[in-house]
Amino acid sequence: MKSFVAQIREEATKRALYRRTRDEIASMSRAEALDLGIFPEDAAKIAHQAVYG
Repeated sequence: MKSFVAQIREEATKRALYRRTRDEIASMSRAEALDLGIFPEDAAKIAHQAVYG
């Protein structure tokens, strides 16, 4: 069982990774995103799936 502090740290780390991933996807040009088969408008959904499963 994780301690409360360890759990909070893990969640904060995941949240930071989510924000960074979301922002990077959202800042892509449409051409870059389409080359990867994604839409910048789906940045939040894609980032959530990548970080939280």
